[in-house]
Order: sequence, then C-alpha cells, then structure tokens
Amino acid sequence: MFSKKSAEPQSSPTPPTNPGRSAPMASKNSSTFSVLGSDLAIRGDIKASADLHIDGNIEGDITCTSLVQGETSKVTGAVEAETARLAGTVEGSITARELVILKTAKITGDVFYDALTIEQGAQVEGRFAHRDPKKGAPAATPKVEGQAKPELQLAN
Repeated sequence: MFSKKSAEPQSSPTPPTNPGRSAPMASKNSSTFSVLGSDLAIRGDIKASADLHIDGNIEGDITCTSLVQGETSKVTGAVEAETARLAGTVEGSITARELVILKTAKITGDVFYDALTIEQGAQVEGRFAHRDPKKGAPAATPKVEGQAKPELQLAN
C-alpha cells in the first residue's frame, strides 16, 4: 500500500529476474516497510507482509511481520506480529514473539508473548500469558475453580 521505495535508479546493471519486469531496487537483506501517518484513520483489518509503522488510528485487526506503533496512534482490535514495539494505545489482544511495551503505551487486553519487555510507566490492563514456543500459541493452563490467578512480578 504505502511502501518505502528508493527514488534513485539502481546503480548496478543487473538483468531483470522476470522478463517484462524491472529488477528489484532493494537487496535481499533490506526489507520494505509501510507507514500509516498520523493523519490517517482506517476502519478494517490490515494484513501486511512488510514491516508496518502506525501513527494513525486503526479500527480493526492488524497482522504483520513487524509492528512499530507511534505514541499518538490508537489501535482498536487484535494485533498479531512476530515483533511489536508499542508506544500508543491498544484496545484488544496482542500476540507477538518479541514484544516491547514502551512507557507511553496504554494497553487494554490480553497479551501473549515469547519475549517481553515493559518500560516503567507503561499501563497495561489485561492478562499476560507466555506462548507455547512449540505451537506459537498461548500455553494451555487448566482452569481450576478457586485457584489463585498468576501474578506478574517486576524487578526493581
């Protein structure tokens, strides 16, 4: 949709990989990303194979490889990403392999993660659950009536 592309022509004369199409402008090691600016408000689900940077307001679910959320951004819906760095408001569940919640973040919803970093000052209302690394899904926890809820402890 809104991908970063170099405006300069390719410097090496590499032949096109597909006849009738130009050669790729980015090397294999660089990835593209899409930016949704602060002036955008989107209603609907977003699926991106590229990295995604969001500064606007989204009403819908987001699925992408890597998500960076700006401080002024608001997402109302589920977020699913390999890596996520959240600084704005999220109202919905979050599922990520590597999750960083910055001090300006305000999250309302359950959080499923493999690796988690939370800056002091971040606001989170919801449950945290470590995902089952073999299945990439939340670990199964038996519900026993009267059993105490798991607690989150923060290091000083």
